[in-house]
Amino acid sequence: MALIFPYTSCTLLQRKTLPTNRRYSPNFRRGATTTCEYRIPVEVSSPADRGSLAVPSHKVTVHDRQRGVVHEFEVPEDQYILHSAESQNINLPFACRHGCCTSCAVRVKSGDLRQPQALGISAELKSQGYALLCVGFPTSDLEVETQDEDEVYWLQFGRYFARGPIERDDYALELAMGDE
Repeated sequence: MALIFPYTSCTLLQRKTLPTNRRYSPNFRRGATTTCEYRIPVEVSSPADRGSLAVPSHKVTVHDRQRGVVHEFEVPEDQYILHSAESQNINLPFACRHGCCTSCAVRVKSGDLRQPQALGISAELKSQGYALLCVGFPTSDLEVETQDEDEVYWLQFGRYFARGPIERDDYALELAMGDE
């Protein structure tokens, strides 16, 4: 349903009164002003009305292992999965929102996604089906399962630590959280 303005197909974008520069406009009297109007065409339409301009959406199913729930929601191809979930009041794990950590890591069960900015996981992990929701765009219907952040971090960086996984010190974490 397109809304068309009855009197014109343009709308006023900006109206500005500018002083005239005598040096470049010698025919104008001193102190004269000129008015500039910029117009742009406007058409307001609903998402159902956009036709071929609409961005395809895909059904995303997230199995949240930590909370024991399954979320199903629609995500347009041009939106991050995490942002779209949040806009639909769905809480998923995240930390940095920039693809640099492994808090929002998932394992793809079926479907495809594009994640050009996923720095938190290596190409090797991507080829094994790991992805980051904060910088992932769906390219088809998608089913994923959340992963333990520490597990993915170990897969990503564990080979660089000679002694093995780092033990979690909950007391130190509690002290650090108390300082905030």
